[in-house]
Amino acid sequence: MKTVLIWLVRGYQRFISPLLPPSCRYYPTCSSYMLTALQKFGFVRGFLMGSARILRCNPFVRGGIDKVPDHFSLRRNPES
Repeated sequence: MKTVLIWLVRGYQRFISPLLPPSCRYYPTCSSYMLTALQKFGFVRGFLMGSARILRCNPFVRGGIDKVPDHFSLRRNPES
């Protein structure tokens, strides 16, 4: 499952994202965050962390640097 999800995210990055204007309020982008979380924490935790990040990425937040933390958390990385 992890491999399939990584394949889907990379497909999005390669084929869909270039067609859309930049809109992610965070660095790294939400898709890069998802890939890193999947590689670091596995399918279930990585998917939950990436999904929570996508839900946080909206016009009502300030954004900024939000790297994948060293420990599992669904909240924004407080060290950023």
